Amino acid sequence: MIDPFNLTVDVVLSLIVIVGLLTTMAYMTWFERRVLSKLQARVGPNRVGWQGLLQPLADAIKLFFKEDIRPALADRLLFPLAPAISLFAALAVFALIPLGPTVNIAGAEIPLQVADLPVGVVYLLAASSLGVYGLVLGGWGSGSKYSLLGALRAAAQVVSYELILGISVVSVTIVSGTLSLGGIVEAQSRSAWYVLLQPVAFILFMIAAIAETNRAPFDLPEAESELVAGYHTEYSGMRFAMYFIAEYVAMISMSAVAATLFFGGWSFPFLPGGPWWLLIKMTFFLFLFVWLRATLPRLRYDQLMRLCWAVLLPIGLINIVVTAIVVAAIG
Repeated sequence: MIDPFNLTVDVVLSLIVIVGLLTTMAYMTWFERRVLSKLQARVGPNRVGWQGLLQPLADAIKLFFKEDIRPALADRLLFPLAPAISLFAALAVFALIPLGPTVNIAGAEIPLQVADLPVGVVYLLAASSLGVYGLVLGGWGSGSKYSLLGALRAAAQVVSYELILGISVVSVTIVSGTLSLGGIVEAQSRSAWYVLLQPVAFILFMIAAIAETNRAPFDLPEAESELVAGYHTEYSGMRFAMYFIAEYVAMISMSAVAATLFFGGWSFPFLPGGPWWLLIKMTFFLFLFVWLRATLPRLRYDQLMRLCWAVLLPIGLINIVVTAIVVAAIG
C-alpha cells in the first residue's frame, strides 16, 4: 500500500527538481552567452535587465508568441510528438541524481533524491539513450531532406557514443561494487573520488557526454553551415523551444551525472556534505561545455566515427579488463 506521506514527499521533490531544472536551463543560456562573449572579446547580452539577467525571460516570451509553422509534408503525429520525447528523456535522467544527504524534517527522514533505484546506472543509460528517438522522429516527420540528414547523423552518433558512455560507467560500477548512484556517492566518500581511481573512464565519459548532448565539437546533427539546423530545421515557436530546452537540460543532467560518478556528488573530503557541493561541481562542468564550444572546431563526420570505433572503444575495453583484474587481485 502506498504511504500518503512518502507519496507527497516524492511529488513535492519532483516538482522542485523540474522547476529548478527549467530555471537553471533558462539561466544557462544567459551564462553561455555571457561566457562566449568574454571568450570572443565582445559585450554579449546586457540590455534586458541588469547585466542582461532578464534576457532568458524575453527569449521565452518571444518563442511563446511566435507562429507555429507545420510543413505541408510533415507527419501529423510524429512532427508534434518528437520534441516532447526529447524533453521527457532529458528530464528523466535527473530523477536519480542524489542531491544531498538525508535530512530530518518534523521527525521524518527525507532523502534528497527523487528515486534511488538499485539499478540506477542501468536506468541512467536507458533514459539518456531515449533522447535520440526525439531527434530521429523529428527529422523523419519533418518531411525535409536537411532534417532527415540531421536525424541520420544524430542516430549514428548517439548509438556509437552511447556505447562509450556505458563502457566508462562499467568501470565505475566495478570499483564501487554497486549500480546505485547513491551507493556510488557513499563509496567515494569512504575512499577517494573516482576521477583519481578511474581517470581514463572519466575522460571517456566526458567525450561521450559531449557527443550525446550534440554539443561542439560534436554538433554534427545541427551543423548550421551544412544542414541549416539539422533535425529541427522545420520547427518554430514552442516546439523549437522544447528541443532547445531538452538540449540544455541534457547538458545540466550530464554535468550532474559526471559530478556524481567521478567527483563524489554532494560530498566533499573533510567538509560537511550538501547540495551546494553538487551545484559547484555542476557549474564547473557546464563552464567546460561552453569553453569547448568556444575553443574547438567541429569534427568531420568520418573523424567522429573513427574516434569512437578506432580509438575510444579499444581504450575503454582495455580499461575495463585492467580494472577488473586489479579489483579481483585486491579483493
